[in-house]
Parts: sequence; C-alpha cells; structure tokens
Amino acid sequence: MTPEINTQDWQQAFIATNLLAIGYNAWNGFLQGDSYGTLRERGVIVCSTNAPTISVSGESFQAHFVPRCRLAAFLNAWLAAPDTVLLQRHFMNAHILQAVDNYNPHTDVVLLLEYGEQASFFLLRNLPITPPLCYEIVCKEWVEFQPLHTLLIEEKI
Repeated sequence: MTPEINTQDWQQAFIATNLLAIGYNAWNGFLQGDSYGTLRERGVIVCSTNAPTISVSGESFQAHFVPRCRLAAFLNAWLAAPDTVLLQRHFMNAHILQAVDNYNPHTDVVLLLEYGEQASFFLLRNLPITPPLCYEIVCKEWVEFQPLHTLLIEEKI
C-alpha cells in the first residue's frame, strides 16, 4: 500500500468515527449565524488532530466552525503559515469558497482536516446522519459527552 492510500483510509476512518461530532459542530455553527447571531450562515468545520487530548473517555480533537464571511481571510492566513501544506495553489481557495456557497447545510458538511503538517478538504454530501440530527442527538445526550470531572462536580452539588 502506498502512503497516500493509508492516509485516505485514516481520513475516512476519522470522519466515520467522528461523524456525530462533525455534524453537531457544523449545524451548531450554522445556527449561530453571523457575529450578531441573527442570520444563519454556511461555513467550514476545521478539525485538527495535531494536539489531541487523551483522557479516560478516549482521544478528543479540536473542532471549529469558520463562517463563510470569515473563510477567505482564514484560508489566506492558514496558507501563509510556513508549516501548513494546504492547497498549494490559490485556485483551491476559490474551490472551497464555492463549495461553501453551494452545499446544503441540512445534509452536507464542508470539512478541513488538519493532521501533522498537512490538511485535506472534504465535501461530505448526503451524510447518513444529517447535521441537524447529529445536533439533536448530542443535545439530548449531552451528559454522555461531558468530561468525567464535570459529571462528578455536578453530582456533588
């Protein structure tokens, strides 16, 4: 197997394993809208596995929603970072912006996955669990997603 195939397998496994968290963050970010919280806005989920947190509940990663209104500046800043190998040609910025402008936030997610010194762009379409459903599941089962020390503090109160 080539390293590229192994990387693709790893990326697909990461997305499949974390689909609920990715969908939740995508829908939550969409619902938050603009900086005033008044307009829903499409955007990108950025997941970084560069600084995972390992605890008794497993490994976690950083995920952020970048709304469309801030995406061009975000991509330009990320590309300027000397240690990020992402989208070596500027036409890719336009491709990502176009994908964000056209995806359906009810069924799709635009994901930038950072790993090591590389990052990959994914347009996840027609997900088996939609972002609104991911959001609903996480909100209903929020206790399950809380760190163990938070649960212990809440039980003592």
